[in-house]
Amino acid sequence: MATINVNGKDLDVTDVPIDTPLLWVLRDHLGLTGTKYGCGVSERGACTIHIDGAAAQSCVTSLGDVGTGKILTIEGLSDNGDHPVQDAWRDHNVPQCGYCQVGQMMTCAAMLKDNPDPSETEIEEGMWNICRCGTYNRIRAAVKTAAQEMQK
Repeated sequence: MATINVNGKDLDVTDVPIDTPLLWVLRDHLGLTGTKYGCGVSERGACTIHIDGAAAQSCVTSLGDVGTGKILTIEGLSDNGDHPVQDAWRDHNVPQCGYCQVGQMMTCAAMLKDNPDPSETEIEEGMWNICRCGTYNRIRAAVKTAAQEMQK
């Protein structure tokens, strides 16, 4: 594998072993540190990115698993940090420590792409990421606000 597409750009990864978790490819080899390490076993969600528009956990996805898929990280969600999900997160003061919030936003963006008007139950089921600070009420409110904004 010579290149991968990240945030719309083809990037060289010829020096990276194919079995390297995508999380470390992004952070250590490409310098994209927005994606966070949470647990390494796909249970927390801090490492959530998109591959071909679907949420994926980069800690358990190897470089070789990506193939020709298009990867989107928080750095590529918007040019200026003004994606409706990012705006809603700020408007509702969602982050407390903030560590998991990149993964939360990436999960939300993928969910709203597939379901632009989720019910309370769908938000509960779709936003599975773990927030150790417990900002779940603010996360739910931000998801609703982002959904409304994205429908305009």
